[in-house]
Amino acid sequence: MAVINDGFSTIISLGGTNLFEKEVTPPGIDGGGANDTTTMRNTTWRTMQPKKLKTLSECSFVAAYAIAAYSTLLSLLQVNQLVTVTFPDASTLAFWGWLDKFTPNASKEGEQPTANCTLIPSNQDDNGAEIAPVYTPGP
Repeated sequence: MAVINDGFSTIISLGGTNLFEKEVTPPGIDGGGANDTTTMRNTTWRTMQPKKLKTLSECSFVAAYAIAAYSTLLSLLQVNQLVTVTFPDASTLAFWGWLDKFTPNASKEGEQPTANCTLIPSNQDDNGAEIAPVYTPGP
């Protein structure tokens, strides 16, 4: 397993959008904290156990965009679909989720316009079946 030494080029595949990634923050993994198992029979220490369920956290990215992105994004917003993050080593993380936010940043002379985008993992397909994220190593 090789360490990624440069974030270039991390991209997101999402329903044929006209978005061009400049920065990508892949989703994280959250265990949800502890279940408190302390009772009145404990003598010295509070006790805890890990929770059973996991959370795949939000994924965000900053992207340059084509003006035509507006019509495409209107049809993709809040639509549960398969999202794939491709890392520089060609490995991928695929998960079910949706585009929750497309927020353009200020347009300035001499700078490429960008937008902040947020994806929320649903971890379930359109039939409601729980689908775990799938990591596939690169070649």
